[in-house]
Amino acid sequence: MIPEDLAPRINELTAKSKTDEGLTKAEEAERKELRETYLALFRESFRSRVEMMQVYDETGKEVTPDKVKKVQRDKGLRDD
Repeated sequence: MIPEDLAPRINELTAKSKTDEGLTKAEEAERKELRETYLALFRESFRSRVEMMQVYDETGKEVTPDKVKKVQRDKGLRDD
């Protein structure tokens, strides 16, 4: 889960960087760290969603990719 205050702070620093004032070295470092944190949390969340997904075709037959099924089995999310 991505904290609600993370994106607004990144946006605030980005907006400031586009002004004549610009960012201080400390603010640049903060923005870089916040972006890395945001991306790590986003990737973790996205990976979790994909790992929990099951895909079915029009006839109702499960067509979840084998790679995803293996991950689900390894995590104890599947019985088959």
